[in-house]
Amino acid sequence: MNINIDNLLISLILFLSLSMSSCERNKNLIPSSNSEIENNILIENKINGVNIVAINSKIDSNDISPIVNLYSNSVAIVPFGFIRSGQSNVEYNLEWQWHGEKKIGTIEQIKLAKEANLFVLLKPHLWTHDGWIGDLNFDSETEWNEFETTYTNFILDFAKLADSMKVEMLCVGVELKQVAKVRPQFWNSLIDSVRNHYSGKLTYAANWDNFSSITFWDKLDFIGIEAYFPLSESKTPTVTALLSNWKPIKDEIKSISFRENKQVLFTEFGYRNIDFTGKEPYKIDDNQTLNNKGQNNGYTAIFETFWDEPWFAGGYLWKWHPKHDEAGGKDNNRFTPQNKPAETVISNFYKSTH
Repeated sequence: MNINIDNLLISLILFLSLSMSSCERNKNLIPSSNSEIENNILIENKINGVNIVAINSKIDSNDISPIVNLYSNSVAIVPFGFIRSGQSNVEYNLEWQWHGEKKIGTIEQIKLAKEANLFVLLKPHLWTHDGWIGDLNFDSETEWNEFETTYTNFILDFAKLADSMKVEMLCVGVELKQVAKVRPQFWNSLIDSVRNHYSGKLTYAANWDNFSSITFWDKLDFIGIEAYFPLSESKTPTVTALLSNWKPIKDEIKSISFRENKQVLFTEFGYRNIDFTGKEPYKIDDNQTLNNKGQNNGYTAIFETFWDEPWFAGGYLWKWHPKHDEAGGKDNNRFTPQNKPAETVISNFYKSTH
């Protein structure tokens, strides 16, 4: 058999060159060691996101520009459904709801985000008049069936909308702690139904205190966590103390990520600029203190703890208002970092990972 040595050498060199090029292109998709997550990393660049507040008026590109200026690359858009006191049916897209909570406002926000080249997470949220939605529970099977039917309609309606607008990710539930615990099979059925109508990635936003017990992570693409973990009893926790207190929590989160072979996404994270901001970060009570240092340290510590980890996809800070010039400010101690020193902390960090 005659072999052309020159042609063989050229073919070999070409093969090696293409192989090296392919490896270089995909190096960020390859775990750094055998102990890392084995599946392909679905998000190559970290999500540096914000949860945008749904308001009672239309917004425009001027409301999106400050998000881009923050060096954010993603936005979570949050339409709302409701359950009335003593009822079990989910209602949504009602005339009396705020503009941004309804489908028309959701569509407008998605269009604006897409025009700004922002990755979109659509996160339909449920609200009840009777307290925290995580405590939602029912006494009878009839009530459960009504809830499950109407909640499925709520999510599927937004799933179809998300698919039609090529939204990158959809959240199938937010902080529904008791529903996740008591009705696990419902979630399996719901997720299967959503997959029939939506082709993007899926997550669920588990509360910080029950993410490890969710039974349906295997059916989703990302492990979503509302990351309001209690971290410190100090009036103004230092970054060093916060980093230390994050360690056991981080280890638990990492173990769930590896167990499920999926990246973790903080669907919400944030701190108020108040005294003892790390004690119960989820609280929205009428605390009158002002403590910008505590808020700054909270953000710095969470960034330094998680953003370099390959099993961590990123997160969405809570929260960001349209009409940026009117939001937050030096006398405001709510969650938003807008027009506070924390905005610079976040912007500098997001820019460094942009």
